[in-house]
Amino acid sequence: MAAGSPAESGSPVDPASASPNPNPLSGQRVLIVVENLPVPFDRRVWQEANALRGQGMDVSVISPKGQGAEQSFEIINGIHVFRHPQPPEARGVMGFFLEYPLALFWEFLLAWRVFFRRGFDVIHICNPPDLLFLVAAPFRLLGKRVIFDHHDINPELFEAKYHRRGIFHRLLCLVEWLTFRTCHVSIATNESYREVAVSRGRMKPENVYVVRSGPSLERLRLMPEDPAFRKGRRILIGYVGVIGQQEGIDHLLEALRILIDKLGFADFQCTICGGGPELEAMQTKCTELGLDDHVEFTGRIPEDELLGILNTADICVNPDVWNVMNDRSTMNKVMEYMALGKPIVQYDLREGRVSAQEASLYAKPNDRADFAARILELVKDPELRERMGKFGRKRVEQDLNWTVEEPKFLAVYRRVLGLEPR
Repeated sequence: MAAGSPAESGSPVDPASASPNPNPLSGQRVLIVVENLPVPFDRRVWQEANALRGQGMDVSVISPKGQGAEQSFEIINGIHVFRHPQPPEARGVMGFFLEYPLALFWEFLLAWRVFFRRGFDVIHICNPPDLLFLVAAPFRLLGKRVIFDHHDINPELFEAKYHRRGIFHRLLCLVEWLTFRTCHVSIATNESYREVAVSRGRMKPENVYVVRSGPSLERLRLMPEDPAFRKGRRILIGYVGVIGQQEGIDHLLEALRILIDKLGFADFQCTICGGGPELEAMQTKCTELGLDDHVEFTGRIPEDELLGILNTADICVNPDVWNVMNDRSTMNKVMEYMALGKPIVQYDLREGRVSAQEASLYAKPNDRADFAARILELVKDPELRERMGKFGRKRVEQDLNWTVEEPKFLAVYRRVLGLEPR
């Protein structure tokens, strides 16, 4: 035995120092609750769940049902997924507040079911809405740790959607504050959201972690172009995302009309991938604008087909309009376009610039004519398209992909469970 060893000196051996556990999270249990999108289609939540499962944690998820996710219960990648009926999307101001009670009832019921059947040490709630603190609060009283994953700033969403504040806006600020009060640690998707957590939510700065929704380079793989997607046109313009009120698809369609009528360029095909509550309305608008020959709405499509379209696209667009919410929000589609090496056109939004930097051209906020002009600028300059695409890909590889963000995310769990090294 070597001189000076603990056994020789008679000093007690600290098991933790002698054989440190490489996965301190192993064996811990978590329940994630998300209402906005079904799992596994909520990519951020699904990446988080798989990251925790990869650390040996016992992971349960509650989410709504949706197209392609209709089962009430299934096990995917070792993750136990519980689903409830999808509530109808709100219409009108009162509908904004009436949309969620049914979902909240199911989430509350399923959370207790998971608690008694599987148990959990952490409950991880994701907004919207900011009502899930009602589900989490009883478990906090039972000693469970609470994480708030801050996906949207709902007071700003309400203001952007209904163009007003008033009593309902104040109520949303109140439930937002109650959400921050309920959690032990908050996760912000960008620095703007961190500012909200600290200033409006009164969170201690050290309890707010920034974890971006970094795209997975394993999923967003580069593929050869398929000219068939261009449908005989010179330029393919691509869009992927939700088709809702805030996504600016109407702006995009009007910009394309300007591109043809006022800027004299019609040799393009635009493919709009994704579903949402405004899909039919946008299809109708497309017809009214006489763009059916240039624009295709695919709806929700298989991953391989989506990647085929985006890899073939010459230009990708993010028409999210400027409003108080979009200006402070990070759009996942922007980082996905960058991951695939595509030049981007978007409106000049604060967090849009933070993400894309030189990978995008920026149109004047909500100026459809300028949006069309920026598209034409890229059409005319293939070398610029290539430079922007390479910049975006490199930025994602180095700074924005999920491999970079995952350690930050896991640090949240070590913090909330008291597993950080002393």
